Formats: sequence, C-alpha cells, structure tokens
Amino acid sequence: MFLHGFLNSLLEGAGVTLSVALASLAMAMALGLLGAIAKLSKFRFARGLAYLYTTLIRGVPDLVLMLLIFYGGQVAVNEVALRLGHEEYIDINPYVAGVLTIGFIFGAYLTEAFRGAFLAVPPGQREAGLAYGLSGWQIAWRITLPQMFRHALPGLSNNWLVLIKSTAIVSVIGLSDLMTRGQQAAGSTREPFVFYLAVALIYLSFTSLSELIFNWLEKRFSIGVRKGTL
Repeated sequence: MFLHGFLNSLLEGAGVTLSVALASLAMAMALGLLGAIAKLSKFRFARGLAYLYTTLIRGVPDLVLMLLIFYGGQVAVNEVALRLGHEEYIDINPYVAGVLTIGFIFGAYLTEAFRGAFLAVPPGQREAGLAYGLSGWQIAWRITLPQMFRHALPGLSNNWLVLIKSTAIVSVIGLSDLMTRGQQAAGSTREPFVFYLAVALIYLSFTSLSELIFNWLEKRFSIGVRKGTL
C-alpha cells in the first residue's frame, strides 16, 4: 500500500499546515500595514513603537518566540486568571498559539516590505488626487494601496514562501500538522527517509503553486505599466 496507508494522515496534516499559514499571513499583513503606516507616521511615539517591534521580533529566533508565547504565555494567562479568582487551569490552543506567533513574527518583516512599497508610490499622485477633490480614504483605496500592493508583491511573495516553511515549528507545541504527521508515520514504520521526503515534496508543492500564483498576480497588477517604471 502506498506510504503504508499514511497518505490520508499526511494530507490531513497538510491541510492543517496550510490553514495555519493562511491565517498567519492574514495576521501578518494586517500587522505589516499598521507597522508601515506607523513607521511613516509624523508621530514619534508611533515610529518608535514600530521600530522597537521590527527590531525585537526580527532579532529573536522563531522557535524561541513560539515556545515563549505557548509555554510562557500559558503561565502568564493562568497567573492573571488566578489573581482574578479563576481557579481552573487554562490551556492555550496550539493552533491559536501557532497562528499568533507566526503572524506576529512575519508582521515585522512585512512592515519593512510595505514601508518600502509605500515609499515607492510617487507623492505627486496623492497630490493629484487631492486636486481632483478625492478624500483621504478614496486616495488610499483607489490610488495608493493598489500601487503599493504592486510594489510589495516581490517582498510579500518571498515572506510567504518563508512563512509556509516556518509553519513546521508548530509541531513542537503539539499541533497535529504535516510535520507531526510525518514524524508519527516515520516512527511507526521506521522509514524516516520515505516520510520526510513525502513531507518535503508536499511543502515543495505548496511553494511551487504559490510562486505560480504570485507570478500571475505580478502580471495582473502590472497591466498598463511600462517595465521601466516597475
């Protein structure tokens, strides 16, 4: 039997991994936009807070942050709950901890990618929008964000490819993802090469499909734009 009957288990784990990656990407993009806006803000406090966030998060290993948030966060939550009179032990969901950690980490990287993309949009376009009587929200939605997104796509693509591979670390906190399923199958059959190779191929399929999607997006957002202006 192909993969000794563990194929369905691996595919289920792959679904969990992809779910974690997509949820983390959504959180990272939201944090990245907020961080980029803060870094470009006129307010010193906002710039300082964004700088501290990106410097601190990018300087600490992903695994350390994962363990800190899952185990350290669990202790902190229970300490606070105990002080508030809640005596039952509170378990942090590994899925939630994984998404929060990965999203928080890559939000710092996307902050820099989005900041550079915002700076790449010519300021004269905003001035032209104001001259036409557009509101700040209309300028952001119709002029700035579409162009910013086009400039941000290469950085977003690179960070997504790293992010989806980084989801493998959620296996250390007990989430039944692709990596965990591969480890279980390898231990049961004593064929680690076969199953870790299968895991690697599934990750490769994710990243290969992602590259095709991002290449399509870059072409789609570059319609009507001369190559010399990219």
